[in-house]
Amino acid sequence: MYTFKDLDVKTVFVINCIEHERSLRVMNGELLLEEKNGEKNKTLTKIPFQKLLALFVIGHLTVTTPLLEKCKKYNVALAVVKPNLRPVFYWADYAEANFLLRKKQYEYSDNDITIAKHIVCNKIKNQLTALNKTRKKDDLTILAVDTCKAAIDSICDISDYNKLLGLEGLVSKTFFKAYYNALGWNKRLPRTKMDILNVTLDIGYSILFNFIECFVRMFGFDLYKGVYHRSWFKRKSLVCDLMEPFRCIIDHIILLAFNRNQFKKSDFVLLKSEYHLKNECCGEYYKLFYSTLISYKMDVFRYIQSYYRFFMQRKSETEFPLFKY
Repeated sequence: MYTFKDLDVKTVFVINCIEHERSLRVMNGELLLEEKNGEKNKTLTKIPFQKLLALFVIGHLTVTTPLLEKCKKYNVALAVVKPNLRPVFYWADYAEANFLLRKKQYEYSDNDITIAKHIVCNKIKNQLTALNKTRKKDDLTILAVDTCKAAIDSICDISDYNKLLGLEGLVSKTFFKAYYNALGWNKRLPRTKMDILNVTLDIGYSILFNFIECFVRMFGFDLYKGVYHRSWFKRKSLVCDLMEPFRCIIDHIILLAFNRNQFKKSDFVLLKSEYHLKNECCGEYYKLFYSTLISYKMDVFRYIQSYYRFFMQRKSETEFPLFKY
């Protein structure tokens, strides 16, 4: 398995193939990124496979057998998503044979919400930190802060799954309303594309999901067996679980980007009552999200590694991993 030393020298490589015709080629043990330039290919960059942790490809790209062979040899994850970030292909076999871990996952009772409470509590604590960082003292922010504090105090007494779900929903509702109030927030409507803020959150959370999945796969988890998000056909419930404490990173990026005019309404187009990010703007949005998340790669790895050890050894609740934003 990977160590902190491995993470320190390895990088996540993001390739934007939306606007330009680009290709990956293996030569002399290195990965070459090339771009079509007339009848010839221009080499944009090259990187040794030993320094790669994962390749994220956005758009359309031809995957060759030599590329897959090198990725397998050096344990490089390869993720390909459409321009709208819908997954096309994800390949990695870091720890596929870790059957002991999966056995423990399957043995964990669906009625046990102990770990789920820790995950939700961590998320709420980070939402509270994000609210405090705004330094706003308006009524909505004060209400959201008080709601977070009350939830943190009461969450240990919850024994019913639906009540935990309801508490998280209530906190998130007041959080978003206060956090994005100056940007004309309405309400959270995932995947509906009803307004630009919801579309931007969907983009950021999709990128966060793919990023977290890369690290979860390192330990051999069954991605579909979660502890908070219930099992559902083709839903990677465990990834949904473990991304919760890190959502605040995306929330903060979006707030700053709109306040600094890096993200703006003119970047979107309204088609059939749905807002879509313009193709020419995708690169800048994806670059900002990925570059910020990559700066947290050690924190993400540390959290998931600790979760793995906690789950395998069934340590005490006081040793559950915590991501402090």
